[in-house]
Amino acid sequence: MKHIIEPLDFSLEETQRLLDLADDIAANRQKYTKICDGKKLATLFYEPSTRTRLSFEAAMLNMGGSILGFSSAESSSTAKGESVADTIRMISCYADICAMRHPKEGAPYVASCHASIPIINAGDGGHQHPTQTFTDMMTIRAKKQRIHNLTIGLCGDLKFGRTVHSLIKSLARYEGIRFVLISPYELRVPNYIIEEVLQQQNIPYTQAERLEEVIDQLDILYMTRVQKERFFNEEDYIRLKDSYILDAEKMKLARDDMYVLHPLPRVNEIATEVDNDPRAAYFEQAQNGVYVRMALILLLLGLAPDEQRKEIGIC
Repeated sequence: MKHIIEPLDFSLEETQRLLDLADDIAANRQKYTKICDGKKLATLFYEPSTRTRLSFEAAMLNMGGSILGFSSAESSSTAKGESVADTIRMISCYADICAMRHPKEGAPYVASCHASIPIINAGDGGHQHPTQTFTDMMTIRAKKQRIHNLTIGLCGDLKFGRTVHSLIKSLARYEGIRFVLISPYELRVPNYIIEEVLQQQNIPYTQAERLEEVIDQLDILYMTRVQKERFFNEEDYIRLKDSYILDAEKMKLARDDMYVLHPLPRVNEIATEVDNDPRAAYFEQAQNGVYVRMALILLLLGLAPDEQRKEIGIC
């Protein structure tokens, strides 16, 4: 049995198999419609979610499986004081696999220590979001035909954005990756990411505060929301917020083959006028999330084609 708590739980080879399987599912959905017949996915979401929870549920339903779970801590026995450990022991009696989102960092890892079914981290605090990272990588590969020799721009809330942290750690394993980190000083990438990932692995990176000054360097622009509540005073927020709104004028500065990703939801950081730009890939990215989660469920349940299951170390 294998759990996915962070993207690095899969090696590069295993990640390749996952993405290949997701591509096959996208191209041949009919082939997978009954493959999870009789299997149950538990979705334990202790904080709000739209895309992640519904894409997990869609993934299982697309494969003929069924779902159970809850969409908020208040609607579970957590409101009565039940621990994560006890909840997952109980859920292990009802389901075959579990996707868990929790506001506390490390909660899915705790669950994995007490579970008798595979646990998938669907986001824990400001820490990790592995299935979003696999989705991002599938989209990057589809658009650029590779996941190496790329300049990746990450823009917005880089301090608290778990999608950013997971993506940096994953892409740092590929050759020729360079990061451009675009954020206000208050929301820069945490020091542990800089020191333990980028500097330790000699990954080239630059930090910038203005998107328009660096957008022409990028192969991929990964937008995130700048959160007003993270600023110490409103003046700093007002001073900086408009620097991180991607609009048609800023897109004119970008390369013709630069693609825009966003984990969503967006507020105003991408103007709706960008949606019609052929370089806007964030809604395709959301669709890819279903295929990636279908592939991951199959691999963890041992239902993937034999060659991919063996390659990923699950028998």
